[in-house]
Amino acid sequence: MSPKTKKSKINTIATSALPMPLWELVCMVAALMALNAFAIDIMLPAMGVIADHYGVSGNEQQWLLYSYMIGFGVPQLFFGPITDRFGRRTLLRICIAAYVVFAFMCMATNSFFILCLVRFLQGIFASGIRVMAVSIVRDLTAGRAMARIMSLVMTVFMIIPIIAPAIGQGVMMIAGWRWMFGVLGVAGLIVLTWVHFRLPETLKPEDKQELNVPKALSGFRQVLTTRVTLGYMAASGVIYGALFAFIASAEQIFEDVFHAGDRFAIWFAVIAGTLAVANFINSRVVERYGMRRMSHGILIAFIVLSATNYSVLQLGGEKLVYFLPLFALTFGCFGMMGANFSAIAMEPQGKIAGTASSLYGFATTTVASGFGYLVSSQFNGTVSPIVLGFVGLGILSLAIVMITERGKLFELGEGKA
Repeated sequence: MSPKTKKSKINTIATSALPMPLWELVCMVAALMALNAFAIDIMLPAMGVIADHYGVSGNEQQWLLYSYMIGFGVPQLFFGPITDRFGRRTLLRICIAAYVVFAFMCMATNSFFILCLVRFLQGIFASGIRVMAVSIVRDLTAGRAMARIMSLVMTVFMIIPIIAPAIGQGVMMIAGWRWMFGVLGVAGLIVLTWVHFRLPETLKPEDKQELNVPKALSGFRQVLTTRVTLGYMAASGVIYGALFAFIASAEQIFEDVFHAGDRFAIWFAVIAGTLAVANFINSRVVERYGMRRMSHGILIAFIVLSATNYSVLQLGGEKLVYFLPLFALTFGCFGMMGANFSAIAMEPQGKIAGTASSLYGFATTTVASGFGYLVSSQFNGTVSPIVLGFVGLGILSLAIVMITERGKLFELGEGKA
């Protein structure tokens, strides 16, 4: 079979059974996942303002992010088995509706603790949205086809991190920071209407799993005893810690270190833009080169770029002209690691995609939040601890991948990945 014929076959597998046009599926899944990113990124320019409003100082403002992420992480372990039993569509609509309710409740809070508590509750239901979004894609595709679609999803999804801080800054200037949460509620209502009218149930009746403790534990055991799934899940949890560390400290970095807080939305868009470009490139080349070859090479590049940035900042001083280009390239590496790591981990878990997605989501949120907090909490008015943390987390993630692959990088693997 020629490479061209093989590629055509892969594309057919990816699109033949879709319940809607490929472009609409990609946009819908991206919108579902973007609700989570929107809930984080829209408030980044306002974290200092919100902290000042409630009399919160120092790194404590980072709890605006971490309270949401804690809520987002653990519940995925429960949503997975539930959606594998009852399906995706009804539970998805319930989770989006709850997300909307808590978004509007954030507008009415009168203390920093209550705001973080409501953010925690919103994160719980956002986690269900995330689990079902990935499960829907796995219901319909697998392997490189899934990696291709997820890369396209992430390309569209990355529009949100690019524009969300600017939206947040604009809303804050016009109506005040509370209305940023109102925008989240409106966005949720739009997505809920779209899902209600256009998304059918994607879980086949014969693939539904029993919902009981032994069955759930059996599913978790299957995921955790699958070497490839466990390894890439752990590697993702570590490397995404670097992502969360930057997001949690981004406003402080640009305001306190580079004194460019008034241009925060612009610089954040530049950094997020490289991530969108990387996701698009991955979607175009992953079927040709394979998920392992792509992700292993990019993980090494991530470490090298982070180490180079740290060295340049130490030698040349902490100047935005040095930091921004190197960091943007480093950040772009997530675009070629995330979708591929996810697809490799999910590949062996077809019939329990919800359970596998929930565990994977737990690793890339709760575990990653822990590593992210360890790094971002070291912020001391300089960017050096953050960049050095990137190096350390990159090396640890690479070590996990090497153990998972028994020391053999860049190979296709059992599933020709």
